[in-house]
Amino acid sequence: MNKVLKSQLFQQGEAIPWEYASPGIQRQVYGHDDQVMLVKVKFEKGAVGAVHEHSHTQVSYVESGVFELTIGNERQLLKTGDGFFVPSNTLHGSVCLEAGVLIDVFSPHREDFL
Repeated sequence: MNKVLKSQLFQQGEAIPWEYASPGIQRQVYGHDDQVMLVKVKFEKGAVGAVHEHSHTQVSYVESGVFELTIGNERQLLKTGDGFFVPSNTLHGSVCLEAGVLIDVFSPHREDFL
């Protein structure tokens, strides 16, 4: 029996709905409290994470795919197994070159994602 249970302490991916983030981009919001939040973000090839900034510190892991990331004035190509750090209030954005998934951690949590 594969019963999916909801819990604040444990999250099972199949129980978390995918939410529209922007064209070609969907996200799942995993565990969070006021101080930290985990978010899984799925990108289609060619999807653009528009350049933006927020007060949250962000650290991300490339679970799969290839992304061109811009953070401040730096640009790099990142692939599966790579990661990046975005200080608060720093302009950043991405272009997905090969469909993939980013695992994002925000501190404090992103109220706008709830």
